Amino acid sequence: MAAETHLFLCLKDNYGVLLHDTETGHTAAIDAPDAAPVEAALKQKGWRLTDILVTHYHADHTQGIPALKEHHGCRVVGPRAEAKRIPFIDETVVEGDTVMVGDLMVRVIETPGHTDGHISYWVRSAKLAFVGDTLFSIGCGRILDGNQEKMWNSLLKLRELPDDALVFCGHEYTQANVRFAWTIEKGNKALAQRDLEVDRQIAARHPTIPMVMGVEKAANPFLRADVPSVAKAVGLPDAPAWQVFAELRARKDKF
Repeated sequence: MAAETHLFLCLKDNYGVLLHDTETGHTAAIDAPDAAPVEAALKQKGWRLTDILVTHYHADHTQGIPALKEHHGCRVVGPRAEAKRIPFIDETVVEGDTVMVGDLMVRVIETPGHTDGHISYWVRSAKLAFVGDTLFSIGCGRILDGNQEKMWNSLLKLRELPDDALVFCGHEYTQANVRFAWTIEKGNKALAQRDLEVDRQIAARHPTIPMVMGVEKAANPFLRADVPSVAKAVGLPDAPAWQVFAELRARKDKF
């Protein structure tokens, strides 16, 4: 079995992603920020939409579902905890469940924090992760319905993914995230390298995702709250990691 992905912009700074099984022709949209860009992407690739895999209920991830469902009759899969807030949902999933997109096995990882029912999707055979608004390139999502400790634990789950995993997130925020990260780890060589790469990508009008998990582990301060130098940088050298993370998130909220 082989997987192919196609990334495209939606709305102002959202990303849409198509996950395609080359053997069966099945194609899943990861979230549906807006129907028109999804339709355009499908037409460009010559793919048929069979599934929508929803990460969380926010409108900028779900408002395209009704039109896509009407046009394609596709299956809509989403988090059980948010099922009442996701339009036209057909199948609900929880931690450890698997969803088949053609022959591709997609595992569900519960990653609450941004919203309390947020989930991510992991295609182990292709080393592809779709993390919605939990993890961003050199950043993480705002904590809205969840809490800081839940979010830190969700990031720890994602940090367990292989270093060579490709990670697709929901928004293009990387340049701003890098600017914040420099206020925490001024001597981080991995961050310096990522900064240069991001500048080149933006200058060429290329997306900064997918990101490589190994790079995120080395450069993203929100994945490094249990690193002593990061705890010291925010004045909490003896605090539990989740409290260090909470301080990082609070600083980013005001940045």
